[in-house]
Amino acid sequence: MNHSKQTFELPSDMAAVEMTAAGGPEMLAVGRRPLPIPARSEVLIRVAAAGVNGPDLMQRKGLYPPPAGASDLIGLEVSGTIVATGTSVTGWQIGDEVVALTNGGGYAEYCAVDAGHCLPVPNGVSLQAAAGIPEPFFTVWSNIFEPKRLTANGTLLVHGGAGSVGSTAIQLGKAFGAKVFATESPAARCDFCKALGADRVIDYREEDFVGVTREEAGGANVILDIVGGPNIAKNIKAAAPDGHIVQLAFAQGSRLEIDLMPIMLKRITFTGSTLRSRPAAYKTRIAAELREQVWPLFATGQLRSVIGHVFPFSEASAAHALMEQSSHLGKILLVPGT
Repeated sequence: MNHSKQTFELPSDMAAVEMTAAGGPEMLAVGRRPLPIPARSEVLIRVAAAGVNGPDLMQRKGLYPPPAGASDLIGLEVSGTIVATGTSVTGWQIGDEVVALTNGGGYAEYCAVDAGHCLPVPNGVSLQAAAGIPEPFFTVWSNIFEPKRLTANGTLLVHGGAGSVGSTAIQLGKAFGAKVFATESPAARCDFCKALGADRVIDYREEDFVGVTREEAGGANVILDIVGGPNIAKNIKAAAPDGHIVQLAFAQGSRLEIDLMPIMLKRITFTGSTLRSRPAAYKTRIAAELREQVWPLFATGQLRSVIGHVFPFSEASAAHALMEQSSHLGKILLVPGT
């Protein structure tokens, strides 16, 4: 469809979910903000939905400040409609429906985003459900597939398989030919991982993932971990020779004493990353790879966006409280309105 002559009447301000102070979920409240003005290389998106992610909770607690120049509003991914473009933007037109990775500002009715970090809504995915795709797919792709850490027929061990990043890793691992193990608990979350395609789901309260992974797969070639704490030493034991351990979060702590000798003996690569601080050009490259290699898999049904709960902006505190309980299945979204 040609949107070149389409225009939108834009307001001067907008509703946005703000932090009244760093702290618990009750610190989130809806306020008013001036409408963002897109820079030369940015587009302005009228937000249909924003995804809720682990880093959002950290920012709310005052532990994950936005990078220089980014919006102070929480929100790392949105879906919506482009309503304005910067002067140097090419490839997008007003009226295009997109998903986007943001540096912040997603919890608002409008969000200015680098045009290179936008992607079309995948075929077969609704505009609202698409909001849960960018952050986990950029994260998993950039940490596992772009650096070519996982090969077809390799074994991927995913901790927290029912979470946003975990469920994405399970789906991508299977789509690209890997054998996927996942850890979760209780049974409902384990069943969720199985439904996503995991070959072996380990209830970490009932089984030892180290023993299972070593006995049934000879160790994991790639381990994706968001837990940290006691998992770190166990991951080293569970890794196959020449394996890769990718640390993305530390739900149970980042400080501990461990024996590093097995890393040397098994030639293990232990790495970690945060996506938000990566250069804009890097994220643009990841977006292009996703569009070419991953987006077609939504149309074939190999990948899907699984939405568990949708909250209006006015209930953002309830959305964060639910996520902190780690009992939900599927992505949590926020949508404009009350």
